[in-house]
Parts: sequence; structure tokens; C-alpha cells
Amino acid sequence: MAVETDFIVIGSGVAGLRSSIALAESGARVTVLTKDKASESNTEYAQGGVAVVLSDDDDAELHEEDTLVAGAGLCDVAAVETLVTEGTKYIKQLIDWGTEFDREGGKLVFTQEAAHSRRRILHAHGDSTGKEIVRSLISRAGVEKKISLLPFANTESLIVAEGRCVGVRYLDPILRAPREVFAKAVILCTGGAGQLFLHTTNPPVATGDGMAMAYFAGAEMADMEFIQFHPTALSVEGAPRFLLSEAMRGEGGVLRNSSGERFMDRYDERLELAPRDIVSRSIVAEMRRTGSRNVFLDMTALDAEFLRHRFPKIDETCKAFGLDIAKDLLPVSPASHYCMGGVRTDLWGRTTVPGLYAAGEVSCTGVHGANRLASNSLLEGLVFGARAGEAALTDSPESKVQSPKSRPPDAGTRDMGLGTQVSTAVRKRVKRVMWERVGILRDAISLKRAIDEFEQIARSNLSVSSRNFVTLASLVANAALWREESRGGHFRTDFPEQKEMFRVHSIQSRASGEISGAETINFIAEKRSAETNS
Repeated sequence: MAVETDFIVIGSGVAGLRSSIALAESGARVTVLTKDKASESNTEYAQGGVAVVLSDDDDAELHEEDTLVAGAGLCDVAAVETLVTEGTKYIKQLIDWGTEFDREGGKLVFTQEAAHSRRRILHAHGDSTGKEIVRSLISRAGVEKKISLLPFANTESLIVAEGRCVGVRYLDPILRAPREVFAKAVILCTGGAGQLFLHTTNPPVATGDGMAMAYFAGAEMADMEFIQFHPTALSVEGAPRFLLSEAMRGEGGVLRNSSGERFMDRYDERLELAPRDIVSRSIVAEMRRTGSRNVFLDMTALDAEFLRHRFPKIDETCKAFGLDIAKDLLPVSPASHYCMGGVRTDLWGRTTVPGLYAAGEVSCTGVHGANRLASNSLLEGLVFGARAGEAALTDSPESKVQSPKSRPPDAGTRDMGLGTQVSTAVRKRVKRVMWERVGILRDAISLKRAIDEFEQIARSNLSVSSRNFVTLASLVANAALWREESRGGHFRTDFPEQKEMFRVHSIQSRASGEISGAETINFIAEKRSAETNS
């Protein structure tokens, strides 16, 4: 059974909700599909906050400069300019919609995080910023009667007809049967792929489905090798890899090794406030040097009442595992956290497939370069989510929903069985290989072995979800093998230096079957403009 709507949004994090609102405000019918409850996304787990230029001693140029420095020479300047200049408008809008950021004496409280030159990070309820933003966006979306939320709907493939994305195929959460929904355009806001790795701070839904679906639909992928590993995930046996926010180091927390020694001065003059990739590699190096499984985050020099007020969720979680953040050294080690790469888009969320848009972590606008600046991701979801919604409206005012009867079979999925979950065997095998061979420290031998293993898995009889998972792992590993240098979140022990020849984005597509380099992500808008004028 197929249904029709005006626009489909896949994902209900900050980017998905913001793009849905932009679409619905015009009167368009919007169907939002999400494979869990509406609030379950990477956004809800974002503790650190959202970076924005609102304080008196800050300006957009400083925020831009900090972002470019963190991006290790690979940020697209136009994308960064868009983020930092438009971000202020969208954060003010969030406040108008009832988002409750932390205040003192009625004034917004700004904190500082690693690699930021100013205190520009807004928080909500201490360390629950993402959760508060999702709450306010869901509330705002509820005002729009044209938005239909469909939770627990696992989207497995995009439907492409005559070169255009016209809909999606998903599993009906009630009848447990395949369904198709058709629209003028589809916006991917499916988040990242942290679950590719054995250790991750991401929720179980972050399996990268949207990236794989876009790849099979013919979209170009960019910068897949750049994975950000968060330095400080709670490392307690039996506990999830719960994120201990960047803000804890921003507030004065220090890292100590198994002997209780502060060690970051051995690795970087910025100490604990060095960019995440440097801190993560420093922790790995220190663990190897001392033969230990973790290091420790020390917050004991700070006031206990301040810590419990500033980090209530972290305090509560640590207590559940017998740790007092004000008195104990907190065992931590790195875990996969964020994908800088993704579906290649222009500044308006347009992918290389007409009718398909992407925003948030699933996309790659070039705004993060080789290493995301802390707390820029929520801002990216807001800014580019809104822009993707606006572009979808602008690009398809006369478009009609593709008739299901005239749609040719989807060659990418017609011979494959539906499966709502990645099989346990595939998941375990891929996650371990990714962590051991495509992790924080990489080299050609390990990467080639990983690719060979993924090819072997892919020859099995896989469900769509399992195929998507393995394909995405292979895209990351192949891009990492191609980039014979170290830059940002990508570190090759056999090529430890940056190379000017690799100051380009890696581009992969199903059609080309090989990896190429491109100097900028944002060529697509110019190309589309030229096509329109002709």
C-alpha cells in the first residue's frame, strides 16, 4: 500500500524537526519518519551545548576563525560563514519558541569549550541541551497541523524514478509489512553512524542508514574518513559509553594517567583544551605508554555544588555506577562520536540526486572540515535544516508527486529482503573490525584487511539494513585508505604529516566506483543554477 504526501523528512532530531517546520509553515503536508520515538536521536544526547555568537565580547568572525582552525584546512569558508552568521537568528528563534537555555539574573550564561576563543556555548539544564532543544522543536512542530509524525518506522531505501528521488520504502510499525510513501522531495536528517564502532557515545539508532540509502540512490558521499572520537567517554565495565561532556574540561577538569599524573603537557601546549582529535590521540598514546585501559578525568578541584548544578545528568549517571564527580577520578577513554563526512550537499541541502536533500550529521556541507569544532553540530542542524526545507519548497513548487503505478522497480532493493535490524552477527563483526582497524590510529595494512573483511561479509545473503551497515563501513575504510596523510580526525601512523595535495574533499559514488578529490563541497548550487538558467 502506497500513500502520498508533499514532502518526506526522515529523522526527528534538530535538523529533521527544523526542516519539517520550515516546510509546514508554507502549508505543505509533511510526513516525518523516524525509526524510534520522535525524541530519540543524537540531538537528545548532546550535552555540551550549542555554540552561537550572542555575547557582547564575541563576533561572527571569531567564531568563523575558530571553526576554520579546528577543521584543519578542509572547511569550506562559505559554509562556515553561513553557519556562524545565520546561527544567531535561529537560536533567537528557538528562544522565542520557548527553549529554556540556562540563565543567571535573567541573562544567558555562556561557557567555554575546547578550541573556542570565547565563552559562546549556551546550555540548557546544565548538560541536557539537546534534549531541551528537541522538546521545544517538537512542541513547535505540534502547532503545525500539516506535520504527521510516524515513529518506529524503519526506512530502508529511497525510491528513485527517472533520476529523481520520489519517495521512500519503510516497514510499517504496526502491520510489520513493507510500505511506500511518495512525495515531491525527500529530506534526509537521519544523523550519524557512531554505531559502526565497538565503542561509541551514540544511541543505538545511529547506524548511518541515511548515508547508505543515499549512496545506493546514486548520491555522492564526501569526507567519509573523518570520524571524530570523543576523548572522554565513561569507561566502566558494564556501563554504556556515556559521554562526559567537553564542557567538563572547559570548566577546569584535567586528565590524569593511571599513576595520577597530569599528562597533556607532553602532547599539546593547549593541554585539556586542545581540539578533540589531539586529546583523543594523546589519551590513546598515554594508555599505551602506561599499559592501562583508561585514563581519568579529575574534577575534584571544583566546587561540588557547582558541579552538581552544572552537570546534573552526568552526576546522576556517574552515581549509578558508584562514582562521585566531585570526589572521584572518573575513568574515561575515547569513543566514536561524530561523522564529519556524509551525503554531499550544497549550502541549501541539495544532494547530487534531484529531489533528495540532506541536513545535519547525515550530510557534508564542508562546514566541519576534517574536525568539528565543539558544539557546532546543534547549530548546523538548525541552520541547514531550515535551509534544506526552504530549498525543497523553492525547487519543487510545480512538481507533482510521482505516481506509484508508473514507477519502475528499484534495482537497488527489489531482490533483497526487508529487515528492520542489522543482524547481530554482522553488527558485532563490523563494529570490532572498525574499532581495531579503522579507529583512532590507522595504517594501510589494517585498512586493507578491514576492506577485505567487509567485502567478504557483503557476499553473504544480507537484509537491507545489514547491507547498509556493511556498505557504510566499507565507505569509511576506503576513504581512510585513499587519504595518505593525517588531518583532523583522520590519523595515519604510516603518513603522520599533512600533505597539501590532500587538501581536498574525498568524493565517493556508486556510479564512479572509485574515490576522487574535490576542492570544495559547494559547487552543486552553482551547477543547479546554471542548469536552471539554461
